[in-house]
Amino acid sequence: MRLCKKTFTQPGDFPLTDTWSYLNAANVALMPMSATRVMTDWQTDVAQNGSNNFNDHAEDTAFDGLREQGAKLFGCRQEDIAGGSSCSELLGSLAWAIMPQQHENVVSTSIAFPSTVYPFTRVSHHTGCEIRLAQGNNGYTSFDEIVKNIDHNTSIVSISHAEYTGGQLYDLTALAEVAHAHGALLIVDATQSAGAIPIDAPSTGADAIIAGGYKWLCGPFGAAVMYLAPHLQNTLEPGFVGFRSHKDMWDLSPERLDYPETAKRFESSTMAFGCIKGLEKSIEYLTKIGITQIYNHNIGLADRLIEGLSSLDVEVVSPLNLSERTSIVTCKVRGHDPLEVVRSLKERHVVAHKRQDFLRFSPHVYNNEADVDRAVSELRLLLTTGR
Repeated sequence: MRLCKKTFTQPGDFPLTDTWSYLNAANVALMPMSATRVMTDWQTDVAQNGSNNFNDHAEDTAFDGLREQGAKLFGCRQEDIAGGSSCSELLGSLAWAIMPQQHENVVSTSIAFPSTVYPFTRVSHHTGCEIRLAQGNNGYTSFDEIVKNIDHNTSIVSISHAEYTGGQLYDLTALAEVAHAHGALLIVDATQSAGAIPIDAPSTGADAIIAGGYKWLCGPFGAAVMYLAPHLQNTLEPGFVGFRSHKDMWDLSPERLDYPETAKRFESSTMAFGCIKGLEKSIEYLTKIGITQIYNHNIGLADRLIEGLSSLDVEVVSPLNLSERTSIVTCKVRGHDPLEVVRSLKERHVVAHKRQDFLRFSPHVYNNEADVDRAVSELRLLLTTGR
């Protein structure tokens, strides 16, 4: 079955969407073929030619394109951007760089994705700092609940820009103002927002914003991008270091470690550079369309999905007010195991996901109204007939 498509994408960009309704960007997004080719071409070239093409200069400049595209994505300078292999890696390096002490605390939420908290939990085992989790329910945590956990002993507020379960979106500017008023830093995991929500990093006031590549950025596993505010670039000593940490990576002297005076100091090691190239191309693909256009497109699809679900025996638990919404639409399916619902939908070539006890849909740039209507229709059939 070939679906009628009306998106910003071109035929052949995302081949799976010819026959599948793939509504699962919050888990793993589809990659545009242009990014896939760049990544596989790099890997093939190195495998077949070794260092003939990927020489010292190529390795030295491997992150340059990602910094350029990351700066466009986050509305900042290229000097403010660093690449890494994952959000967890970059968050971990930041956690050890800041290293909250015994009398200090780190504030997050009880519904945050664990990677947003675990790096600081590990630091707490070493320093004795306190981890405070603002309590949430059904994938939602109120702004006031977060704020009441912040005091003058707070070192870091580590938050997901959009929560992975229900898609709740936090006001970064408001959180930054509260954090800074108490002398704390705001560290943001934007893995569930970057690529789908416009983010002008400097204007948010956030001190660091990190996004893994394989969700809304439509990139590969094994690559991530970080914005680091200028005031931290010459003050933080990265928690993870390697030969790339030196400002002249080919200096190769073990007697000294002179860091770059930019976010680049957090790029520590040799990695799967093809993944970095793939993420660079994916971000370029999205920014050429325009993140604001993508946001409006995705919210429109989410609206249509919510309207369709309202006619079924389900309860939408995602926020409905625009200021707290993303295109993640999460619901409770009464009387049905959400995992079994996901499996049954997949048999019908509709891809959603189970998170906690919920069924989660997450449409993105490559989806259209036909995908949403198909998902609602198949879910209705499943709930009414059991088949």
